[in-house]
Amino acid sequence: MSESSEGVLYVVATPIGNLDDLSPRAARVLGEVDLIAAEDTRHSARLLRHLGLEVPMMSLHDHNERGRVDQLCEALEAGRRVALVSDAGTPLISDPGFIVVRALRERGFKVVPLPGPCALITALSAAGLPTDRFTFEGFLAHKGGPRQARLTALREDSATHVLYESPHRIQALLKDIHDVLGARRVVLARELTKTFETFLDGTAAELLAMMEADGDQTRGEFVVMIEGAPAREGDEAASVEGDALLKVLWEEGVGVKQMAAIAARLVGGRKKAWYAKAQALKDAAERQLVETM
Repeated sequence: MSESSEGVLYVVATPIGNLDDLSPRAARVLGEVDLIAAEDTRHSARLLRHLGLEVPMMSLHDHNERGRVDQLCEALEAGRRVALVSDAGTPLISDPGFIVVRALRERGFKVVPLPGPCALITALSAAGLPTDRFTFEGFLAHKGGPRQARLTALREDSATHVLYESPHRIQALLKDIHDVLGARRVVLARELTKTFETFLDGTAAELLAMMEADGDQTRGEFVVMIEGAPAREGDEAASVEGDALLKVLWEEGVGVKQMAAIAARLVGGRKKAWYAKAQALKDAAERQLVETM
């Protein structure tokens, strides 16, 4: 490896179910590092056996992560190469690793990400919900009160909301979604990339009914995706008014930056959003001009 003379931490995404999803690059790096910092060494040992590898491992999980920082710093200072892996998917995404990565970067060490499987992106790509804006909430609170409070805070946000949930709390979460958000569309993805991969689609009440009729639908780890708040009438009217204003300004020869500033001042909303719309209008007009030449 090109970095053999210096210590490097590789953040390695591993399969969330199907072992064939491990990238060739990830497999190569796991075989060439000096040490693997794993969320669960027993779990990661199965992956190494599948790859025919024997690499020293150390545990790195929620309860000991802070205590591992100095050990990993010493390893990198000695020129060792370390791979950070979680039980499944991309480390740090609702998994340990943030404390270590931040500390190593602050101390000037090289941190190299190896992209790969991630449950939330995998689920979103097949859910049929808007993905231009989404929030990732990880696991919500275990108790109903704080969980409902967080859902309430998301109620007016038009972005798609993505959560993780365990089989033990999925029905309680769905009940809270129904109570707080009403008849929003919800898509559940469970057992992603595995034999019994399933997508369930409906309101929270409908999904609860499916689970009551078929207990197997409560099994596995869940990615929960909730449609965002519908646009309000005033927002739609403002958008139409603003689009018309941008068109007039463009026809009058006003620049994109000035168009955005005027629209934000007269119609409201964020200047950055109006700038994007104005730039899109400019690009479309220029394409049309080229096509007619």
